[in-house]
Amino acid sequence: MKNILIVDDEARMLNLIELFLKPRGYSCVKANNGHEAIQHLRKREFDLLLLDIMMPEMSGWEVCEKIRTFSSVPIIMLTARDTKADLIRGLELGADDYLTKPFDEEVLLAKIKAALRRHKNEFQTSNSHLLIRGDFSLNYQSFTLIHNEKQISLTLKEFKLLEALMKKPEQVYTRQQLLLMVWDNHAATEIRTVDSHIRNLRDKLKSAHFPIENHLTTIWGFGYQWKV
Repeated sequence: MKNILIVDDEARMLNLIELFLKPRGYSCVKANNGHEAIQHLRKREFDLLLLDIMMPEMSGWEVCEKIRTFSSVPIIMLTARDTKADLIRGLELGADDYLTKPFDEEVLLAKIKAALRRHKNEFQTSNSHLLIRGDFSLNYQSFTLIHNEKQISLTLKEFKLLEALMKKPEQVYTRQQLLLMVWDNHAATEIRTVDSHIRNLRDKLKSAHFPIENHLTTIWGFGYQWKV
């Protein structure tokens, strides 16, 4: 089942879109502002985002721009604004498609299917071996971390630690959570092992002049997180 995040400040529109999508097999999560939408995306993965433009506090354009710093989720913008300038602005900020209100249910469904299909094909053909977060990329084929054009080889544990943290930027993981995710035989592994590996990984990346200090961060008394 495909998970879709719907973002609109009008409850009526959120409920209407959910009414369209649920019978077609889509799972829907609703957010009524941009801040809430970004938090949802940082905590879990979605297959597609339906994003209204004209929202208070944070516009859909701002939301789209922020999301593109940490996620490649397909974004379809929904709006009553239909000028050429608005269309171009949305696409330049990273939106995949654009649909004006009021819209036809079948057109919306067709655009969703097309965006999901394009994203799947792009992932399989170009970035299926990469986990990209800002200027950093994890390469699943070579077990390396890449920053701009520099790369450094990682051990399996180093790679799995970074993978766990980078998959959900800004989420804080406890040492126990990382132990469960990275060490297969976690019952026989001391919790301090996580700290040792993180410390060694930091030293290794700093020695290679990777700007890691602002990204691989310690949340004192709790655990670790990857900041974009």
